[in-house]
Amino acid sequence: MTPTTTNSKKYFEAVGRRKTAVARVRLFPAKIASYEVNGKALETYFPVKEMQAAVADAFAVAKAAEKFLVSAKIAGGGIAAQSEALRHGIARALTAYDIQLRGALKKAGFLKRDARAKERRKFGLKKARKSPQWAKR
Repeated sequence: MTPTTTNSKKYFEAVGRRKTAVARVRLFPAKIASYEVNGKALETYFPVKEMQAAVADAFAVAKAAEKFLVSAKIAGGGIAAQSEALRHGIARALTAYDIQLRGALKKAGFLKRDARAKERRKFGLKKARKSPQWAKR
């Protein structure tokens, strides 16, 4: 979450999580906004428009003065959880860039780690809560 430099390039780094997806996000100041997710463009990694919009929501809410090159490494989970983990990571990195953006991002709910995950299966049951069919006679 702190600004870091590598090869004289300054960037803001943060980690975003959702379910079992983990996104390591780096924001590099740039002339035009662009995304690189696991070495691919955003449109190829997330082909669904809703997921692309979920990723871009953090920038839309924050209204940051600068444009950024977003570089992310994502592992685990499905693509929906990965897109939300990426949004979480971008929001956290934006607060490292400018603490004034925290209020807008917090109000939108992008700084909160969504803790909902699949409930574990219990023994004697078919799923987490579904029990086997019961017959009296």
